[in-house]
Amino acid sequence: MRLTVLLVTLVLAACASYGGAGLRPGEARLEDVVGLMGQPAMRWQDPDGSVQLAYPRGPEGIHTFMVKLGPDGRLQSKVNVLDEAGLARIRPGMTREQVLRILGPPNYSRTAYFSARDELVWDWRACTYNLNIQRVYVLFDATSGTVRSTLSQDELFGPEGITIPCAR
Repeated sequence: MRLTVLLVTLVLAACASYGGAGLRPGEARLEDVVGLMGQPAMRWQDPDGSVQLAYPRGPEGIHTFMVKLGPDGRLQSKVNVLDEAGLARIRPGMTREQVLRILGPPNYSRTAYFSARDELVWDWRACTYNLNIQRVYVLFDATSGTVRSTLSQDELFGPEGITIPCAR
């Protein structure tokens, strides 16, 4: 019985730290966020004093949580950006830095460069409108460093090419 209680407690703690469950906007501060979710992969300081933190849950995860702290140091929002709304914000002409601010870091191990097209491709996994896990690609002109286009496709598993469902 004690082992069961311990295992359930550990699983619930892991879930809370994964997405920051329990962090309340207007109350939680930076130390609360870091204490629960860990150190962010990326951090930006805005001119107004607000801070944005990126928490990618990959490379095989399908979430990146962007945490926004206001100039007062309190949590304003915590959002998974690997969804339709986040992906729809990526537009041709954006810089790599702009894409990082929207989607967080890609899976760098899957970054590819195609010399014939002078094209750099970044890759994320996401759960989108069809509730299947998808590979999302942002294609950059490598010389200018700006977005050319985006592409997404269902991630397929096994020789039969079975789609992998996801839950939000």
